[in-house]
Amino acid sequence: MIGTPGGYRAMSCEIPSDRVVVSKVRDMVRWALTGWGLPELVDDVVLMVSELVTNAIAHGAPPIRLSLRAGDGALRGEVTDHGEGLPHRLHVGDEVDHGRGLLIVDALADRWGVSSVPERAGKGVWFVRFLAGGEPEAG
Repeated sequence: MIGTPGGYRAMSCEIPSDRVVVSKVRDMVRWALTGWGLPELVDDVVLMVSELVTNAIAHGAPPIRLSLRAGDGALRGEVTDHGEGLPHRLHVGDEVDHGRGLLIVDALADRWGVSSVPERAGKGVWFVRFLAGGEPEAG
C-alpha cells in the first residue's frame, strides 16, 4: 500500500485463483478504505471487488490482480486476469442465483468498463466512484 502527502492512496496485490481467498480480499479492501478515511465507500466497494474477483477466479485465468487507488476526487478499482474473452452482463431471471456480478458493479459504480490487453490474453474490469466534491476522472 502506498500513501503520499498529497492524499493519493494506492494498493495492488495478486490474488490466488481460489474462491477461499475472496473473504480475505473483502477484509483487505475494508481495511484499506477505512485507513484511507473513506468509510462511506466500504460497503459498495467491497461488494464490487468481491464480485469482480469471484468472476476472475471462475471465468478468467491467473495471474489475477486487484488494484485500488484514491486521489484526484475519485476511487478507481480494477481486477485483471489473463483469461481469454471479455466479460459481459448476463440477463438472468429471479430464479437464478448467479450471473449478477456486472449488474451489481453497474448499479454501484459511477463509471465502469472492460479493457482488453492487446499484446496478450487478458482483460481488466475497472470501476470509478467519485469522492465527495470530487471531479470526474477520465477512465
